[in-house]
Amino acid sequence: MRDVHVGNVIIGLNKPLVLIAGPCVIEDEGVVIETAKEIDLITKDLNIPFIFKSSYLKDNRSKSYGYQGPGLEKGLKILGKVKKEVNVPVLSDVHCRDEIDLASRYLDCIQIPAYLSQQTRLIIKAAGTGKPINIKKGQFSAPEDMANAIEKAESVDCKKILLTERGSCFGYRTLINDFRALKIMADLGYPVIYDVTHSLRIYGYSSHDPKGGQPEFIPLLARAGVASGVQGIFIETHPEPYNALCDASSMLHLNKLRWLLEQLTAIHKIVIKTNEEL
Repeated sequence: MRDVHVGNVIIGLNKPLVLIAGPCVIEDEGVVIETAKEIDLITKDLNIPFIFKSSYLKDNRSKSYGYQGPGLEKGLKILGKVKKEVNVPVLSDVHCRDEIDLASRYLDCIQIPAYLSQQTRLIIKAAGTGKPINIKKGQFSAPEDMANAIEKAESVDCKKILLTERGSCFGYRTLINDFRALKIMADLGYPVIYDVTHSLRIYGYSSHDPKGGQPEFIPLLARAGVASGVQGIFIETHPEPYNALCDASSMLHLNKLRWLLEQLTAIHKIVIKTNEEL
């Protein structure tokens, strides 16, 4: 498995478990920076490498009037402030090729959303920036099919690739996790991230409707994902999830993050020790 460097964070086999975390969407500068600072304090205490994530734009909203974020330019400037003031790498998702040139000036890692994981020109454009890219597996894709996404990125000589699992369609609304997928994707040669909070979204409901997510299962699935050997964990978190403007029903409350990460790092150490003994 290749190591992938995102800013000063190294993601790879038998490396420390990496956390990618932040509010789902940028709401305002104050919330974003204070959340980033709190996560940074927690991860520094626990010696966990941390990449901040928040979206400047969420295009796949259930309703046309659903909050989408501050937009490209304003959102990237806020992420730039997070990077400067908190001194952490930043990640966000792009939605079309026209966004990538500007996004690459601010972001340390460019994310391809799950719904767009088969968009050839989008992946090639992002991969061609020279920045690391995080390709989220589509809910409709088999894990082995991520080899095709890798081939697209490698076609422009990109070797800085992360693959993220975020659940697979099971019926019309529910997502499930087949933890075999984590091993299958890791065998493709690049680090695997497990997105636990998006795996618990229930589609068809507003993100503010309690029926739209199952956050009570975040600890269960996170522990299972780390025990399965992933290189990083993706958790959307917020100081007041039920007042959040996006994915309110599936984010982890920020005050539970330290408690959960303590468990996950302990499990990851066991996984590394087991790998070394094999």
